[in-house]
Amino acid sequence: MKIAVDAMGGDFGPKIPIAGAIQASREFNIEVILVGAENIIHKEFDRLNHDRANISIINTAEYIGMGEGLISFRRKKRSSLRVCAQLVKEKQADAFISTGNSAAIVYISKKILGALNGVEKPALALLVPSGKGPTLLLDVGANANCRPRHLEQFAVMGHLFMQGVMGLKEPRIALMSIGEEKSKGNELTKEVFKMLKASPLNFVGNIEGKDIYSGKADVIVSDGFTGNIALKVSEGVVENFLSQARSEIMKNLFSKIGFFLMKRNLKNLYKRMDYSQYGGALLLGLNGICVVGHGRSNTQAVKNAIGTAKEFVANKVQEKIETEMDGFSQYFERMKA
Repeated sequence: MKIAVDAMGGDFGPKIPIAGAIQASREFNIEVILVGAENIIHKEFDRLNHDRANISIINTAEYIGMGEGLISFRRKKRSSLRVCAQLVKEKQADAFISTGNSAAIVYISKKILGALNGVEKPALALLVPSGKGPTLLLDVGANANCRPRHLEQFAVMGHLFMQGVMGLKEPRIALMSIGEEKSKGNELTKEVFKMLKASPLNFVGNIEGKDIYSGKADVIVSDGFTGNIALKVSEGVVENFLSQARSEIMKNLFSKIGFFLMKRNLKNLYKRMDYSQYGGALLLGLNGICVVGHGRSNTQAVKNAIGTAKEFVANKVQEKIETEMDGFSQYFERMKA
């Protein structure tokens, strides 16, 4: 198995993806292909005293920065990101991951790899924890502007993922809105509600943002704008809560003793909430596997993103989604007619 890694992506520069790739190659016993500026990669290898086992390098002179736009996506034909996607297309890598410019990842991935039959817009799908098992949230940022049929396709892809990969017979599909009643929401959610209600999916109705982690649904469907905000707010709440909790704990001796007694339990709780444990989101609906990591990813998050990509390849996620999507594409055609 070979996983390509965009060595130049992320908020903190190449050192984080490179260090994460080194850890992943050792821990998961897979071959990693680092794509980026060769001289920078070699410097990081020397700094980290890495023997380069299980890691190969493809040199690229260009990369796409976090703040760059569509012109750069098109103009830079040998960017590290584009080369990663090309490696998957040419079967020289089984998957690729990047923590770089998410708009560029979505645009280039779709341009190079193409979308599955029946999918107009691939969606970023992220497994989030709940008290009743993981919930798949999509879209979390790939598509800010969506039409009703796009959210319907997200629901189908989520259904197939949870059924084929997570083993759920009839995944519960919910639509994110501002209220549980079918009359709540904007024109988009009201129209999607009708479509999902009439579909063969196990649609359980609307769900509010407060219930993302409740376990009320196995798949939560949203446009990328709303889904991304919900995700970022959740991350902010967790970080702020932990910061304030840490300050309170250090105020007196009794709280310090209580913290010491609960340390192991708190660590387990933190792991469940920490974004770095999930690694990244799968760009679901592509003709290939692409895992998108958080721009603020640390070394642990990059390592886990590579591990996530490995699991998707090993579980034949792509083949399962592709096979089942063909049947649903006929359903979509009938709905259009």
